[in-house]
Amino acid sequence: MIKRFLLLIIIAGLTSTAFGANQTSTAAATPKIVMPQMPSTSLPAAPSKNVPTISELMTVVDKATAEQGKGKDWSTPVKLVVIFTGLAILPSLLVMMTSFTRIVIVLSFVRRALTTQTIPPNIAIMGLALFLTLYTMAPTLADINTQAIGPYIADQINFQTSADKAADCIKGFMLRQSRQADLALFVQMAKIERPKNSSDLGLHIVIPAFIISEFRTAFEMGCLLFIPFLLIDIVIAGVLLSAGMMMLPPVMISLPLKLILFILVDGWGLLAKSLSLSFR
Repeated sequence: MIKRFLLLIIIAGLTSTAFGANQTSTAAATPKIVMPQMPSTSLPAAPSKNVPTISELMTVVDKATAEQGKGKDWSTPVKLVVIFTGLAILPSLLVMMTSFTRIVIVLSFVRRALTTQTIPPNIAIMGLALFLTLYTMAPTLADINTQAIGPYIADQINFQTSADKAADCIKGFMLRQSRQADLALFVQMAKIERPKNSSDLGLHIVIPAFIISEFRTAFEMGCLLFIPFLLIDIVIAGVLLSAGMMMLPPVMISLPLKLILFILVDGWGLLAKSLSLSFR
């Protein structure tokens, strides 16, 4: 029952990870959805370089919850506690340790600048942000699959080592996006000696520095996106005021113009491209 429950949670939260198996196809090839295949008799000897698939995640859960000999690995109750804890904090990890924060803030700024109220709706904004997050995090997820999940499935490392390697991959991504000033700020507040290499910093330093760096970058991008639409509002308001139409709301005139401008410049495509290229 525990394994079936974990299967339902993983499928509900990580269904899109199955698309990582087709990342190595060329741009000219016809895109095809590659469904993950469950291992039949034996596990793969070498880990793949793609995003971990559902079958690989299921194998990790199965190995982590299976009975092991004493002294070989963590006990099953401890593994269950770790797994359930990870599933409980998975939404927080998705929001604060990935590219999701920057993407959803910028998309919210764009909707606010267009003055379309609730169009697109919140669920559409969150869905687009989620799939853009999976796209931008694909190289990091591939590293986790290669260094942590694959060796653990192949019995090359234990559960604790696999978790440490996965944390190092996530920390490497956060360090690439964090500003040095933010890292130095939290090192100073923690009153610890600044290490020679930023990779030696603990997660309690890297995570908050990464979060405030993402907030700063997202607000900078949002402000730059806001300026063209603000200029349109100012021009429309000035024209209506000079024409003596003070009772007519400027939003009724500026909204169609902003939508036409946004469509003509392929705004959503440029926005997705800019967000994807903004991550190092």
